[in-house]
Amino acid sequence: MTTTQEAWNESGEGRKPEPMGWKELYLKEDWWAIWLGLGMMIAAILIFQGGGSGLLKALAINPGGLKWSSLGQLGAHFSQNASLYLYQFLFWLVLFGVSTAIMGVPSRQFIPAFIVLYLLSIVMFAIAGWANAAKFNLEAPLVALVLGLLLANVFRLPKWMDSAFRVEYFIKLGIVLLGATFPITLVLTAGPVAIAQATAISLVTCLVIYFVATRTFGLDRRLAAVIGVGGAVCGVSASMAIAASVNAKKEHLYTSVTLVVGWALVMILVLPFASSAMGLHPGVAGAWIGTSEFADAAGFAAASTYGHMAGNEDAAIKAFVLMKVIGRDLWIGIWSIVWAAIATIVWEKKETGRRPDAREIWWRFPKFVIGFFAASMLMTAFTGSFSPADFNSAVRPNLLLPLVSLRTWAFIFCFLSIGLTTRFRDLQAVGWKTFWAFTIGVAVNVTLGYILSVHVFGSYWASI
Repeated sequence: MTTTQEAWNESGEGRKPEPMGWKELYLKEDWWAIWLGLGMMIAAILIFQGGGSGLLKALAINPGGLKWSSLGQLGAHFSQNASLYLYQFLFWLVLFGVSTAIMGVPSRQFIPAFIVLYLLSIVMFAIAGWANAAKFNLEAPLVALVLGLLLANVFRLPKWMDSAFRVEYFIKLGIVLLGATFPITLVLTAGPVAIAQATAISLVTCLVIYFVATRTFGLDRRLAAVIGVGGAVCGVSASMAIAASVNAKKEHLYTSVTLVVGWALVMILVLPFASSAMGLHPGVAGAWIGTSEFADAAGFAAASTYGHMAGNEDAAIKAFVLMKVIGRDLWIGIWSIVWAAIATIVWEKKETGRRPDAREIWWRFPKFVIGFFAASMLMTAFTGSFSPADFNSAVRPNLLLPLVSLRTWAFIFCFLSIGLTTRFRDLQAVGWKTFWAFTIGVAVNVTLGYILSVHVFGSYWASI
């Protein structure tokens, strides 16, 4: 996750982020998520073709599918596979340790913190692998989030440990790996529907929050723009992008981040159970979650939870990704250039301000989406030559399922990191006017998302 210090100068005003040029390819998490995700997928294909599927399954091991009923069974599993877990830990440590070190994260901080993260992740998988876990809705993403929140807010974890709790890095890698199990044909057919629905959500929610904030509550227009896009598109990332585009104060960013994180956590708990109470199809619920959540990681956790509850995680996750990643996240770049133009041409027309730059869309564009598409196209091309029988008997169990397990590891790292970095005592105070402006937008967002997902495009999402 980009730090607020990178976007703000000492005076507290936003500054336009300078493009990094070719350095982006090795200094930004988006690109590292692509390199690691595509590299893992290509390596998996080569291993599969060479007949070494056992190695791939060993690296993807987790206790989530054990269905253990006694601690003795769980202990026996770890005893028998201790060496595999050690190799797997070293695998993740090398990948993340080297890449974060290149991005400037001190290894002396990252390594011990990542050890804690890995061990806690094993605990999450073990809880999900309990025979009675489904009865109590103990899904790994939700348990990881709740346990992380408890640990971070009951115990005072040292701030340096945040160096390994890299929420956006893990979710981006997970989404690239998701592309490896996501047929490109589905993206091409559902993409227009997702973008149309996301456009309606983004425009309506952003404008409602902005005009309620400025005209009803009289809030600063720059603050209104930041919370408007934060509620309409992609939470923290969108808030930071717009804050820089309109030259907002750092307090505006802190306020938006606080509101986004708070409501994202609420939605993780509310949306899956609301969907269950209404008996929604997993694909429909996934689309609704995709239009209503404020962050990729939080939305994925909610979609995954409901998918498990409804018995079809695949449909819920696919619909969510199409709506959130393919649809709404693309609006980060669009809103960045729009608000940069408004701030420069309208708000600062009497000053010598920044000029809008069309390259802003590329600078703000979530690059990991490129990796998602590339992985989807490459895997679709590779598996297209197999017969249905060979695909089900060989490709799915020996190639795709290990990649799904590796993807799940990345997501569990992410969900734990959300909890472990959300310290309620550190959240900035939010005024009631700002809270209600954002909350009205939340109500509009969730309601409109429900109408579009269930009644307008419901038959389509149910076919996912």
